[in-house]
Amino acid sequence: MKNNYFQHVFVTSSFAGLAKRMAVAGALSALLMPCTSNALPFAYVPNEKSGTISIIDCASDSVVGQIKAGTKPRGVAVSSDGNTLYVSDQPASALLVIDLKKREQIGSISLGESPEGVDISRAGDWVAAVSEITNSVSFISTVTNKKVFSVKTEGKNPEHATFSPDGKWLYVSAEEADSVDIVDVAKRRQVASVKLGLRPRGVAFSPDGSQAYIAAEMASMVYAVDVATQKVVAEIKPGNFSNGVTMSPDGGRVYISNGKDGTVSVIDAKSNAVIATIPVGKRPWNMAITPDGKKLYVANGRSNSVSVIDTASNTVSKEIAVGELPWGVAIR
Repeated sequence: MKNNYFQHVFVTSSFAGLAKRMAVAGALSALLMPCTSNALPFAYVPNEKSGTISIIDCASDSVVGQIKAGTKPRGVAVSSDGNTLYVSDQPASALLVIDLKKREQIGSISLGESPEGVDISRAGDWVAAVSEITNSVSFISTVTNKKVFSVKTEGKNPEHATFSPDGKWLYVSAEEADSVDIVDVAKRRQVASVKLGLRPRGVAFSPDGSQAYIAAEMASMVYAVDVATQKVVAEIKPGNFSNGVTMSPDGGRVYISNGKDGTVSVIDAKSNAVIATIPVGKRPWNMAITPDGKKLYVANGRSNSVSVIDTASNTVSKEIAVGELPWGVAIR
């Protein structure tokens, strides 16, 4: 009886200790796991005429706030930690620095005249902002939020600047030169230029960095450029006045906004063929896709709205009213 008693006490104590340890482990796991309510990110939409940034909750696809951002915000990029938004303000010739937790501007960085496209490197160390009138690209350190250097581009009227996934290259579309200028980031200078069709605009890289897709608005064409050889390897006809370019995270699809048609073309990246055309709002411009690739957000400049595209069905699931003349979308 005595032995049974001690066995009972030992087993009971062991189970109690195990239960306590499991409860502690469960609590720690709950703390370490991401909150399901934050599973989807936020989308940030610069409204040129309103001078604001609309904040869209990608879980509910509704506007949950707005931030004052100069007088004519255009290009936008979100820091890798999601805490800072960089916005080009055209009349001020400046890059605005916005604290996304406080939802207010905390700084301003002088750029060349008439800044437009903005991008941030995958590593999160550099922000690049093009200036149309001065034909230059400014490189801003995200550590100091100060301009470190600038590169003069050969092509006139640069529109967009996009980093390659490895951060080695910056592709700059030059509207008046009908070309894309290639900047070697480490060398801090332009090293090549690739001739395209009339008025190149949006640029997007494949996830492995082997190809870049550039839309030429007046040519109504999309050009696939081989990064290694710096040559055009495919010409694709989407809709009329092709403008914005976005690549799916898995590299399987390329999305092109067609300003005149009010549509988005879906290109299969393997065949370089248009496989779907999706009606959206008026004058669709720049776009962004969620990290899981399930939703594409399209800024409709003349509809003052953002179209949300379900990429599985290639249909618009929602139209979201934003400010006046939305220029694009940034998602981190």
